[in-house]
Amino acid sequence: MYNYIFLISILLITYYMVIVKRLPALVGGFRLQSLFLFLTTVSFAFELKEAALYIVAILIFVLKVILIPNFLAGITKKIQVNENLGLLLNPQLSILVALILTYLSYLFTFNVMPFTDKMQSVTFALTLCVILIGLFIMIFRLKAITQIIGLLVMENGLFLLAVTMCRGMPFLVEISIFLDVFISVIILGIFVYRINTLFTHIDVNKLTNLRG
Repeated sequence: MYNYIFLISILLITYYMVIVKRLPALVGGFRLQSLFLFLTTVSFAFELKEAALYIVAILIFVLKVILIPNFLAGITKKIQVNENLGLLLNPQLSILVALILTYLSYLFTFNVMPFTDKMQSVTFALTLCVILIGLFIMIFRLKAITQIIGLLVMENGLFLLAVTMCRGMPFLVEISIFLDVFISVIILGIFVYRINTLFTHIDVNKLTNLRG
């Protein structure tokens, strides 16, 4: 029961991340989404009685609830970026697109690859929706740092899919993914800082002016 409450909470927070206009709110949304991902993982670890999932849950909490959001917030303050996200679509259209992606996810799940268990189908559709909305954030937000967050939302969706549908991945695979994500965020954060230093902004839309 708690698993599905956590899953629905993750989806609602993802919707929230689509409509926010300020960068701190987006980072806070990612932190909250990761917190419910942590709770979901703990719930499945307790249900399956797997010690490895408890360790993964701790890593989620340390990396995605504490370290990565704090790192992104620190980068934002250091480069003194405008808090406006630079929306290609306004919040009303963005939430409409998110709802359409949700509908398409359910259509794909129930018509293309239906599961014998209805709750499994609902869970797969929900996790697929989170991945697609993360991709939407990457494409339709102009600030480079918001695109990093979009990538992290997609990764949260993929991990959620692995935990809920596959009952977890091999432990070494999970650890390597966490390390890859953490290192990638640091590298991307350095790139964002360098872009801001060289071009005085991190609006990727303006970088098209550099084409010869």
